[in-house]
Amino acid sequence: MKWDLGKLYAGFDAPEFRRDTDAFGAQADAVLEAVRSMTVDAKSLEGIIADLQTLTALAVKTVSYAQLTLAADANCAPAMTALTRLKPLMNRLSEIRSALSAKLAAADDLEKLTETSALLKEHAFFLDTLRREAAHVIDPALEPVVLRLQLTGGRAWEQLRDQLDGNHTVTYTLNGETASLPLSAVRGMAYSPDADVRRAAYEAELAAYPRMAIPMAACLNGIKGEALTLMELRHYDTVLDMALDTARMDRATLDALLTAMWESLPMFRRYFRLKARLLGYEGGLRFCDLFAPVGRMAAAYTPEDAREILTRELGAFSPRMAGMIGRAFDEHWIDMYPREGKTGGAFCEGVHPLGISYVLTNFEGSYASVSTLAHELGHAYQNECMRDVSILMSDYPMPLAETASIFNETLLAQRMLEGADRDARVALLEQQVGDAAQVIVDILSRFLFESEVIERRKDSVLTPQALCDIMLDAQRQTYGDGLDPNSMHPYMWACKSHYYSPDVHFYNFPYAFGQLFAVGVYRMYRERGAAFLPEYERLLRDAGSGDVRRVAASVGIDVADVNFWRGSIGFFEDMLGDLEALTQQPSRPKG
Repeated sequence: MKWDLGKLYAGFDAPEFRRDTDAFGAQADAVLEAVRSMTVDAKSLEGIIADLQTLTALAVKTVSYAQLTLAADANCAPAMTALTRLKPLMNRLSEIRSALSAKLAAADDLEKLTETSALLKEHAFFLDTLRREAAHVIDPALEPVVLRLQLTGGRAWEQLRDQLDGNHTVTYTLNGETASLPLSAVRGMAYSPDADVRRAAYEAELAAYPRMAIPMAACLNGIKGEALTLMELRHYDTVLDMALDTARMDRATLDALLTAMWESLPMFRRYFRLKARLLGYEGGLRFCDLFAPVGRMAAAYTPEDAREILTRELGAFSPRMAGMIGRAFDEHWIDMYPREGKTGGAFCEGVHPLGISYVLTNFEGSYASVSTLAHELGHAYQNECMRDVSILMSDYPMPLAETASIFNETLLAQRMLEGADRDARVALLEQQVGDAAQVIVDILSRFLFESEVIERRKDSVLTPQALCDIMLDAQRQTYGDGLDPNSMHPYMWACKSHYYSPDVHFYNFPYAFGQLFAVGVYRMYRERGAAFLPEYERLLRDAGSGDVRRVAASVGIDVADVNFWRGSIGFFEDMLGDLEALTQQPSRPKG
C-alpha cells in the first residue's frame, strides 16, 4: 500500500506544479515588498494576512510534494531538484516574517487594531507572536545572507543525513543465510517474537553504522555548530532557550516536566528488569529486547485488520475519526511498508489546503505497527479538527502536536484491554508501559545527549567515537540498572533523525510533554465520558491559537505544576502494578 501524491500534483513536470512554484516565487517577492513599504493600519494588515494565507498555501503544497516524494524515495532526482529550487523561496517566507515582526514591534496600538475586524481578531495570536519575535530577528542586513548560507549549511547537512539513512543497507545473517536489507527493515525486527531474530538484527545494525559514522557525525557537527551561531544572531542565551521559544513553552513548564521524569526513573527501571525476567533472564534488559513482545496478541495483523480495529475502537470515541480513517485508506493517504530508499520510522504530514494528511509507516504486522498507525492517524485527526482554521493559525507547537496521537494510542490500548484474555492483557499492558518508558527514559537520554553535544560543540568538532561515548553515558544515567550495561546502543545518535533538524533543536522533550499531557487529557475523558468529545476537539482545533500554558489552561490543566505530570506518570505505574500481578511478580511500593 503506497500513498497517492497525485492529489497534490501529477508530477514535477506537471503544468500545475510549475505554475504553483512560479506563483510562489512571484508572490513571495510581492508580499515582501508590500510588508517593507506598509504602514501598520487595519486595512494594510488585512491585506497582508490575506496575501500570506495564499502564499502559505502555495508553500505547503509545493514543498510537501517534494518532501513527501523524497521520504518515500530518497533517490528521486526530480524531487531533489524541485526542493533545491523551493528552499530559497522558503527563505523568502522567513524574510517576510522578520520584516512583519519589525513593523508590528514598532506599532503602539496593535491590540486596538486587532479589535477592528473579524479577520484581525481571528489572527490576534499570530500577530502578537510576530511582534514578540522581533526581539530575536536577525539583523536585516545579515538575514538574507544567513538564510542563503543555511541552504548549503544546516539544510544541506539534513538532506545528506536523510540520503545516508534512506540508502543505508545492513548485512543481516540468521541461521547461515545472509541478506542485504534496508536499515528501516532491520530496525523493525526489534519487534520480532523470535529472540534470535532480534539479537541478529541488533548485532547487524550496530556492525553497519561505522560505514556511515563519519558523514553522519559531520552532519550532526554542522547542524549543531550552525545552531550555536544562530543562537547568537537571534540574541538568545542558549540553544535551549531558542528551542523553548519555538515550542511556545516556558522554562517553568520544562522544569516541572523534567522533575517528574527524573522521579519516574526507578519505576521504569523496575519495569525493564521485570521484562528481562519475563524473557527468561535476570538483571538489566538487553537493548535488543526493548521492543520484544511479551504476552500474546494476534500472530500478525494485515493493513485490513488494522483498518477494522482502528475504525471500530477509535470510531467508538469519535464518529468523525472513523470517517477520516476510512478516507485515509480509501483515498490512499498512507504509505505502509518499508522498502529501500524509504525513510525509517513513521510520520504524518498535513496538507492544510487539501484538508488531508499523508501518513508514512514501516508496517511489519505487529500490534506495535497497529498502534503506530493509530498514533499517526491521531495527528491526522488533529489536522481534521483544524480544517476550518486559517492556515496561518494551523501551526501548532511541538509539545501540543503529540496530544491527539498519544491519546489515540492510549485509547486504543485501553479499549483492547476490555475483554482481553490474560495473555493479551499482559501484551497490552507491557506495550503501553514500554512505550511510555521510551518516551520518558529514552527521551531523557536524548535530552542529556543533545545538551552535552551542544556544550562540547562550542569548542570542538565531535568525532563518531565521542558521540558514541556521550550517548552511552546518557543511557547509563537514565536507564541505569534497568538496561544490561553490556548491551546498549552507542549509535542511537546516528539512527534518530530528530537530532538533524536545522530548525528544531532539542527535538525530544516535546515528546515527553506530549505523552504525559495526552495521558492527562485521556484521564479527563475517562472522568467525563462522551460529553468530553466537543471539548477535546476544541483543544485540538485551538492548539495553534496560544502558547502551551494557555492552551492547556483552556481545559483546566496547569502544566507548570509538577503534580500534573506526576499524575500522568502514576497512570503508568498503576499499569506496571497490574502487569506485575498478572505475571505473578511481587508488587512494590510506589516511589
